[in-house]
Amino acid sequence: MKKIFLFAAAFTFSLAVMAQPKADDVVKFNVEKYDFGKIKVGTPVTYSFEIKNIGTTPIVVENSWASCGCTTTEKIVDPIMPGSTAQLKVQYNAAAVSPFTKDVYVQFTGIAQPKTVQITGEVLSAEAYDQWVKDKGAKTKE
Repeated sequence: MKKIFLFAAAFTFSLAVMAQPKADDVVKFNVEKYDFGKIKVGTPVTYSFEIKNIGTTPIVVENSWASCGCTTTEKIVDPIMPGSTAQLKVQYNAAAVSPFTKDVYVQFTGIAQPKTVQITGEVLSAEAYDQWVKDKGAKTKE
């Protein structure tokens, strides 16, 4: 009898977990990975991900955060109505010279797993960036 009860409980729990919606079922991002390209050290860059509600009920962004303190997000306060869009503004501080890939997480109310999008790019020293711009300009003139 205990085995039957345990099996039934496990089955019910697994159905409940599978029934939870996923972020991709209710929202669509304009891009899931944005590349800033080459940027100059100390020059913060910003990109706004567009979030579209493809569901039938309003969506609330509970929270948004990044994988490190060098990246910040601007909170979306208003619900996203069905068929409407909202902008998730993400800023990278470009304080360290190096290539970067940062994850940005968006938690929606009623959805267990946050949606993950990425920003990438390469931060160059001021001298290297100026040289890159100069070389790029020379190539376009030819």
